[in-house]
Amino acid sequence: MTDTALRSAIRPEARATQWRRLSSDWAADRQTFPGASWRKAMMWIFLLSDTFVFGCFLIGYMTVRMSTTVPWPNPSEVFALEIGGTTLPLILIAIMTFVLISSSGTMAMAVACGYRRRRRATALLMLLTALLGTTFVGMQAFEWTKLIHEGVRPWENPWGAEQFGAAFFMITGFHGTHVTIGVLILLVVARKVWRGDYDTGRRGFFTSQPGRYENVEIAGLYWHFVDLVWVFIFALFYLW
Repeated sequence: MTDTALRSAIRPEARATQWRRLSSDWAADRQTFPGASWRKAMMWIFLLSDTFVFGCFLIGYMTVRMSTTVPWPNPSEVFALEIGGTTLPLILIAIMTFVLISSSGTMAMAVACGYRRRRRATALLMLLTALLGTTFVGMQAFEWTKLIHEGVRPWENPWGAEQFGAAFFMITGFHGTHVTIGVLILLVVARKVWRGDYDTGRRGFFTSQPGRYENVEIAGLYWHFVDLVWVFIFALFYLW
């Protein structure tokens, strides 16, 4: 048998072996992604998909605002509060932003303490983060109540363009829902950290193996994403 014929006979078999090896690699997550857990990978995929949703909302808002022929309300007037006889523009929004950004700091410290196995510090910092998130949602509820009392609806707006109410309630409501879900996740994970579930490997929701403080980091990824989205909402909706 010539060399050419020998190579032709071996090549299909080698090719089939390569395909089987590739198929086996992609069928086994530990071989394909040796440095990342599926929990963290799935969170990143979820955050990526959620980025597209928020992006569509904000692009739709900018399109409506630039295309409407009716004057758009001035955010400094709409979101102003009167305190002690003095009208302060965007004061509530500034406090809300400060609270939410501060919660990112406490969440980052909670993740750092988690990987150092400082159980009580981790739980307390997560509870503080949840408290700041709850404060943010409470101030957002006050903001909604104020605007509804002043006549803002998804279909009408006393200050100008009717689309303002629909854009405001849709975008801030969707973000507020994310914050609320994040607070619940933080409370669940903080309770498990406080009980020592991640040290003992106690089976249950959000618990799998001993030492899995990675769940604290995954909750932190979600929380940082929520905070980052608010920065864009704040810049495009309240400052523009």
